[in-house]
Amino acid sequence: MSITIPESPLENRIAQLELENKRLHDTVAYLTRQLFGRSSEKTTALFDGQLSLFDEAEIEAKKKAPEPDLKDVESYRRKTFKGQREKLLENLPHTKRLCTLVAEDRFCEICETPLVSVGEEFVRTEIEFIPAKVIVIDYYRETFECRKCRKDGREYMEKSPMPSPVLQHSMASPSTIAWVMHQKFVNALPLYRQEKEWLSMGVALSRATMANWIMVASRDWLMPILNRMHQEMIQQTHLHADETTVQVMNEKDRKNTTVSYMWVYSTGQYCKTPIRIFDYQPGRHGKYPQKFLTGFKGYLHTDAYSGYNKVPGITRCFCWTHLRRNFVDALPSDIQSPESTIPQQGILYINKLFELEKGLESFNSEERKAQRLKQEIPVLEAFWLWIDSIKGQILPKSKLGSAVNYALNQKDGLMNYLKDGNCSISNNLAENSIRPFTIGRKNWLFSGSPKGAAASAAVYSIIETAKANGLDPYKYLHFILKNLPGAQFHRYPELLEDYLPWNPEVQQICK
Repeated sequence: MSITIPESPLENRIAQLELENKRLHDTVAYLTRQLFGRSSEKTTALFDGQLSLFDEAEIEAKKKAPEPDLKDVESYRRKTFKGQREKLLENLPHTKRLCTLVAEDRFCEICETPLVSVGEEFVRTEIEFIPAKVIVIDYYRETFECRKCRKDGREYMEKSPMPSPVLQHSMASPSTIAWVMHQKFVNALPLYRQEKEWLSMGVALSRATMANWIMVASRDWLMPILNRMHQEMIQQTHLHADETTVQVMNEKDRKNTTVSYMWVYSTGQYCKTPIRIFDYQPGRHGKYPQKFLTGFKGYLHTDAYSGYNKVPGITRCFCWTHLRRNFVDALPSDIQSPESTIPQQGILYINKLFELEKGLESFNSEERKAQRLKQEIPVLEAFWLWIDSIKGQILPKSKLGSAVNYALNQKDGLMNYLKDGNCSISNNLAENSIRPFTIGRKNWLFSGSPKGAAASAAVYSIIETAKANGLDPYKYLHFILKNLPGAQFHRYPELLEDYLPWNPEVQQICK
């Protein structure tokens, strides 16, 4: 008969301290990697020399070529293919510049007979930059009179029609406002830097004036189109949603340091009318998506944030990219080690799913669903068996423990994408849509008021929807601001159909 001797309190304390030390070590390694490591989420470069769990081929990392030094420029030759230059310049206007002899030099140096042109040859192609310039347009309206009526004692006069101004009592033109919006929301150029740029072109245009232009133009001309897009979005069956923080000044009954949120909603990957709508709200409560998505019934792709549970009548599809990101965070600091680690195995399982998904993009919905059940179910079953096999071997509070717990807690939502062929395996679509906002936020830092935040949301919505439909954002903004002010859309709402980004005329003009 064996006797079990209880561990002493000292031994228990030592074991607890060892676990705590391991957890703190993992946390320091994670924070160090976040601060100094690579920012890309691509995982193929993480496994140099690692074998796939499903293929015998090695996953090869693409090495970035080093930046050439100035001394190496002369010997540097970029790899090209035949017709590469023509392809790069095919969409640009071409101007022919003929180099010829001046009249006084057109004579033969031998017999002094005048020279006659016998042909020309192509020598080279250059691209030329023409700096922007600002011109002032003074509008005049012509008045016409009927002289016959005048002779008969009647007065008949008629004035020529005028294009409606984009802003009343303002010197702003559609092109000016569209450019200010494009610079800030596409190129992430803050208004104070645009102020200097305008001054260099001879216009003392204050940032306050530009901010007012953006707010009024967004309210009057962009919001009607966004409201129509919102109606179209709610009718879809597959949507994506995400949210990120934004600091907004002068919110009612709130400190300027209080965190607000910018929400983004997107139609699904296979929708024929792509829409991206940003929605500024003062918080992250689930009531905001609940209100925005009123009337929507279908599949909603999000992260695992519980606030979306307040949206009724939906099936939530969770994001496998989020799960993979958790395993990436759990990687040991020495990720070049040839030994296989537990986080790497999890990442390789998920990478296999994404690889299979890529091969199914050209299929229709029913075929895609059938192939998912055929090709991906074995991978998923292997993944969940692997999760079950390791869950008792890891520290619950470690990064790896968090990844495994996330997978187990969100299993149903992670598997829901198999229910419909038009569902997506990730929420990357919404994350990619909100990324330009997060990049711009690093430059302009905060919105000056709730009205400014709402205007920013409207402009980002138009720009990202234009991109999703293959339009040039500046051309689309200019098209709206130039033509919509003269349309009677308040009386005839159906006129807004002519300004939606998938309209054939808009597609032709704004490419």
